Amino acid sequence: MFQLLFMVIFSEMAVIMVLSFKTPLRKLTLMVLDRVKRGRGPLMVKTVAATIAVVMISSVYSMMTIKKRWIDDGSANPTEQILMVKHLLEATLMGGVLFLALMIDRLHHYIRELRIRRKSMEAIKKQGPEDGKSSGSDKVKALEGEVTTLQAKLKQLESDLETKTKEMDAAEANAVALRKQSEGFLLEYDRLLEENQNLRNQLESLEQSPSRSGNKKNT
Repeated sequence: MFQLLFMVIFSEMAVIMVLSFKTPLRKLTLMVLDRVKRGRGPLMVKTVAATIAVVMISSVYSMMTIKKRWIDDGSANPTEQILMVKHLLEATLMGGVLFLALMIDRLHHYIRELRIRRKSMEAIKKQGPEDGKSSGSDKVKALEGEVTTLQAKLKQLESDLETKTKEMDAAEANAVALRKQSEGFLLEYDRLLEENQNLRNQLESLEQSPSRSGNKKNT
């Protein structure tokens, strides 16, 4: 596995060196990278990168486990030292593979963007100054129209926001008024209940008074 990782790292370093200098090999390498990034190429690359990342995390976890065992035991045997070095080398190599792959991807992206910009600049130069001025004035007019439209939309949004704010304030005021009204209804209801209880007590006392007077006459 170490031989494979070293081979991949040296291959990635060679690709970076080829992309760094303008040579015929760079065009060929760019064409290969363009094809790799089409179709199922990105999915395969992401799958391989994810697998390498998982294995690297596993190696780091194994190193942490061995380190913790050393701390608990207070000593390290030769077998664990060899495993520690093995996991450390694996994690380092796999991290280098992922880093160099990222560098290749970014170099390819920047080189492609630079080529596109150069082609666009050459096309503008071929158009001539008059065409450039006319196209520039058209773009300015289009931008001015977009700014005017956006300003109108902004004013409309501000008015809508103000209207909604007023509606929310009115609804809040109505809610407060309804709450106060409900509190008044509750107080009135309590008062009526109290008066009703008082009236019942008075009726009961009136009903009991004739019965008492009749009992006294009978005696």
